[in-house]
Amino acid sequence: MGPILITEQGVRKVQRRTVALLGTAQVFGGIGTGATVSIGSILAVELSGSSAWAGAVATVMTLGAALAALPLAALADRRGRRIGQVAGLSAALAGAVLMVLAVVSGLFVLLVLGAAGIGVGSAASLQARFAAVDLADPEHRGLALSTVVWAVTIGAVTGPNLIQPGTVVGQALGLPPVAGPFVISGAGLLLAAALLFVGLRPDPLLLARELAAQQARTGLQDAQAVEQAPSPRLAGRPGIGPAGQGAHDGGTLARGLRAIRGSRTALLAVAAVVGAHAVMVGVMSMTPLHLQELVEGPGASHAGHTASGDVLVIIGFTISLHIAGMFALSPVMGWLTDKAGRAQTIMIGFTLLIAAVAVAGFGQASTAAVAVGLVLLGLGWSAATVSGSTLLAESVAQESRVAVQGVSDMLMGAAGAVGGAVSGLVLSWMGYLGLNLLGGAVGAAVLAAAFMTVMAGRRQSAAA
Repeated sequence: MGPILITEQGVRKVQRRTVALLGTAQVFGGIGTGATVSIGSILAVELSGSSAWAGAVATVMTLGAALAALPLAALADRRGRRIGQVAGLSAALAGAVLMVLAVVSGLFVLLVLGAAGIGVGSAASLQARFAAVDLADPEHRGLALSTVVWAVTIGAVTGPNLIQPGTVVGQALGLPPVAGPFVISGAGLLLAAALLFVGLRPDPLLLARELAAQQARTGLQDAQAVEQAPSPRLAGRPGIGPAGQGAHDGGTLARGLRAIRGSRTALLAVAAVVGAHAVMVGVMSMTPLHLQELVEGPGASHAGHTASGDVLVIIGFTISLHIAGMFALSPVMGWLTDKAGRAQTIMIGFTLLIAAVAVAGFGQASTAAVAVGLVLLGLGWSAATVSGSTLLAESVAQESRVAVQGVSDMLMGAAGAVGGAVSGLVLSWMGYLGLNLLGGAVGAAVLAAAFMTVMAGRRQSAAA
């Protein structure tokens, strides 16, 4: 195939179309995650017969996302963003089907496998934010990224609130009512995958590489020259060199870890993203179970019956507010990151996380207090994740960014898996308050690290 000749105006047009397609797909794809998070822990207890497995769904989802992060990144690196996104969404669709089969058959193992598939879809959703900046102008990358992240809000917030309508769908199809939400989730995932498979052409990553090669043919012979090109529209594309130069030098994991270890600010950024995700998943995944016991009385989750409709509505509403806190204000968090500073916004995020666990933990007897705590939890996660991701990209060399992004997503998912696994045990041993206090301790440690980084930066500025 011959070289692609495209003007700067053409690049902007493709970029706008890419962001619109990714955002729309995020809306449909986010429905599956929201429904699974809302009722996963309840289904796990009912199908396994033990509250010890309450965190299994959240754990497997986040573990699936962690394990899929690097393979999906490698697939996108070889075949482009379109194939990587469609592969992840297809796995999530299979997961939604397995969720339905688990409810129908009562087999716990199918529930676990379904959660793993949904987790792979979550990894693809995370990587969509990077696809949004492949063709973005350097000065507009934050806006492009936050637009796609914000689009998650609509689907993810809608998902938990489809629990009640989903029961109607389930009954209409002759399925158990609780299977209905996963039928709706599957339909949304199918639409998202089809939309990207048909519409994400030209592929933003492949086109960005071709543009870099085009620059090289006009006299920009290496990645450093590309970065310093006079036109900011076609220069500074993240993580690529001319014709993809350097994209496959060593394994993705090894290259990413080397780059992170070599930068103090990159280490802080990873600690922020990983720590915030561990706290968020740990508290959020056990909140539905806590709310069920709070409304229906102690031992309700051990009684082996389906949660009442009122409880499901309360859970769905609370998780919706939490997810709205995670995504709805992401553009504001991006603006704050640019204006206040990266490390400073990390501090703001972890201050919000500490406030969240204090409100939810000490207000555990009130559904309203738990809901407020979950909103703050989402806001803190958003601030820490946006600012941490931005700091991470700026803390490593251009050619290492793709590998670092994949490693960061992998560690982020692994932290969530550990948080989900440990949270069930902590809930059994220390109660909901103890779970929140443990999250606060993790948050305080990262907050202290960010504070020391800010102070060190000020001392260096003063010395200069």
